[in-house]
Amino acid sequence: MRLETRKLLDRSFTASGVLAIVLMTSALVILLAPMFIRGSGAIFFTGTVEHRRLMMEKFERGNRPTIEAEIASARAAREPVYRMMAEFEKQLEAMPATERRKMTTQLKELKKALRSLLGPAPGEIRPMLMRDQFGQTRWDRAQVKLGRVMFREEWDYSHPERGSVKVMKPRADDFAGTALAPLFPYLSANLDKMLLPAKTVYWQFLTDESFDSHFFGGIWPELLGTFYLTVGAMLFAIPMGLIAAIYLTEYAPENTFVSFLRTCISTLAGVPSIVFGLFGLAFFINTLGVSQSKSVLVGSMTLALMILPTVIRASEEAILAVPRTFKEAALSLGAGRWHTVMTVILPAALPGILTGIVISMGRAAGETAPIIFTAAVSVGKPLALWQVFTHPTPALSWNIYNLATEHEAMDEIRHVQYGLVLVLVMLVLLLNLTAILLRARVAKRLRG
Repeated sequence: MRLETRKLLDRSFTASGVLAIVLMTSALVILLAPMFIRGSGAIFFTGTVEHRRLMMEKFERGNRPTIEAEIASARAAREPVYRMMAEFEKQLEAMPATERRKMTTQLKELKKALRSLLGPAPGEIRPMLMRDQFGQTRWDRAQVKLGRVMFREEWDYSHPERGSVKVMKPRADDFAGTALAPLFPYLSANLDKMLLPAKTVYWQFLTDESFDSHFFGGIWPELLGTFYLTVGAMLFAIPMGLIAAIYLTEYAPENTFVSFLRTCISTLAGVPSIVFGLFGLAFFINTLGVSQSKSVLVGSMTLALMILPTVIRASEEAILAVPRTFKEAALSLGAGRWHTVMTVILPAALPGILTGIVISMGRAAGETAPIIFTAAVSVGKPLALWQVFTHPTPALSWNIYNLATEHEAMDEIRHVQYGLVLVLVMLVLLLNLTAILLRARVAKRLRG
């Protein structure tokens, strides 16, 4: 090959490599930036006086005299709202029956929207659900709820070619000329006085339990459950994976059966994770009876089976990468095969083995399908260590799916969904960073 052609090819490959790195970095930024921005909103946000009241009443957090003074100030700002409502109810009594029925229906819709924004009105019976006991705790959601107070949805069917069109009608038009006419401009002008927004840092999002199906509280049960499942999976997978890798590289003869065994291990690494979940349900629960139903133990065993091929292959490749002269030198000095493996080969292969183990931990922490049938529940308390043998647990990956697709009010808790995503992504990134640092440190120690 001519020198000019070789230089041109080298430059082309270099440019292609740089372009690939730039594209990959851009894709990661585009993918991760919204997660970090919106996920951080679960901890850093503009909270209302309702959030501070919630923290004081449910968790005994905050300066009680200050919060009570804020609550009194907010109630004073809300008093004109309830006074207008009372005056309008008196006007209803004097209206004709047909108009009264119509206005009563509209009043019920308005009260429901106001209750969602500001919480129960003074004198109302305290609702059973926690979500109905407080107004909006976050200022961004309060803005959304204000829009639902100010406008009501209607469907316009007057254009057959376009089908039905959603139209937002001002509620002020429904109550024009009544005692509620001043209500709507008052709400727009004084919402900040009624909710007293303030910058809030809620670190307890990571350590609090969830309340009322994640409307309030944090994600500690999910975080702890993910830890239990991941650590449990590694406790099963690491010993079995290392023993299998040592056998395949140092003891197994080169024959058809061993070749078939290696093929099976490689095939298992590509099996869809949902298959492992169904297998865990059928084998560990229904056949062996490891637990009566879902449990952390069964979920850990299922995850261990899923990551076992990765641990075996990574450990096997790391052992095979150790120079053969290490083994020959140990054997020539009279060391036995097992002693050579444990004191010479495994320490030299440790960087690669650790990398495979930590990457497998990241996969175990992020998997959803294997734990759907074996370990995960949507809502639950943090488990004590002895409960992992018989109880299921919430987990980050499962709850992300559940809250984003099956929750009754998924739009109300977007901050929780993104917060779960951020924590899970950070956990996986931390595990991978740990693998890099461990590999570098062990390799440096081995070089002396």
